[in-house]
Amino acid sequence: MDHFEYQSGVLHAEAVSLPAIADAIGTPVYVYSRATLTRHARVFRDALAILPSVRIAFAVKSNPNLAVLKVLAAEGYGADVVSGGEMERALAAGMAPGSVVFSGVGKTTAEMARALQAGIGQFNLESLEEGLELAEIARGQGVVAPCVLRVNPDVDAGTHGKISTGKAENKFGVPFDRAAAIYARLATEPGLAMRGLALHIGSQLSRLDPLEAAFIKIGGLMRAVRDAGHAITHMDLGGGIGVPYKAGDVFPSPEDYAAMVARVTDGWGVTLMFEPGRVITGNTGVLLTRVIRVKEGAGHPWVVVDAAMNDLARPAMYDAWHDFESVTPGGARMTANIVGPICESSDTFAMAREIDVVARGDLTVFRTAGAYGASMASTYNSRDMVPEVMVDGDRWAVVADRIVPATILAAERVPDFLR
Repeated sequence: MDHFEYQSGVLHAEAVSLPAIADAIGTPVYVYSRATLTRHARVFRDALAILPSVRIAFAVKSNPNLAVLKVLAAEGYGADVVSGGEMERALAAGMAPGSVVFSGVGKTTAEMARALQAGIGQFNLESLEEGLELAEIARGQGVVAPCVLRVNPDVDAGTHGKISTGKAENKFGVPFDRAAAIYARLATEPGLAMRGLALHIGSQLSRLDPLEAAFIKIGGLMRAVRDAGHAITHMDLGGGIGVPYKAGDVFPSPEDYAAMVARVTDGWGVTLMFEPGRVITGNTGVLLTRVIRVKEGAGHPWVVVDAAMNDLARPAMYDAWHDFESVTPGGARMTANIVGPICESSDTFAMAREIDVVARGDLTVFRTAGAYGASMASTYNSRDMVPEVMVDGDRWAVVADRIVPATILAAERVPDFLR
């Protein structure tokens, strides 16, 4: 459920009409609904309440906007970060350092040192080498780093290859058959407090069985590590639950997910950690755009909008689907190709898609754009950096400014030797 609904034939975000935002800010622009964000955060959190001990760290990479993080901090969420920049955002939004989990396969020396200074709650180690380096940094600071070891369970998530992270050929985690030995080695290292295992097999999962298989597998590893005499107090089960991008698609609910986790982890005696991202923010936002023109095509007409692959990269990167709707639909339908203005054939949002009839100047939206939308945006083709807006009932505010090419140009320099 989201709070983007038609009122008197005009699409609104909560009680604010999208044309009002477009008139004030221009297009393209991301529009977030605070009510939707809050609802999804609570539904996920409440579903997991059936488990005895839980911590939730929002996957900041899905939407790092400070306003979004501020709302989630108020709902008791911590942060799962994969860079020093994401960590600083989480802290700036008011998330407690102890609620921050630092994931990612390429943590730099500087990032790990800063994270230790900030007192973050957990490092998810991706390799023996990383663990040894972190231990050295921690000893130098006179602190101990709380850690879990990320394991690659070699389980196929059944999603797009570019968002799969739990197969043996993926770069994430340590090989399953070496994990127990690596854990044992790191557990002896001064400067590290090894406390558990972690996994994450990918995102946008439409079925629970790959997750269940991965959890059963890592549960067996947990028991083996304990049998070897090592303490396991935390198990990080990652994220990955998908959301329906296409109207009519059905995905597992947070309640279904929680019931499966409860069944599989019964008797583990640990704090379970979760890193949801898309399931929290996906339906929280839309990308509001305007039709530049409708151009005749060899087969279907081309609907050229002012949003482009630099604003919403998922279709170009993953052939991802986003429902496309008119803000003021008239009831008639057409079949068309939807594209942006960038000089790339990959700047294509949909081909031969049945959509509302639209014409030059009409406002339209790409639905379910609250995750991996603005967070992946760029200024390719020297275009604006897309702005972001948050709606709260009948009020709204810009939560990320439009950054125009002139501002970006001002940060560049021509060296003296070229003058």
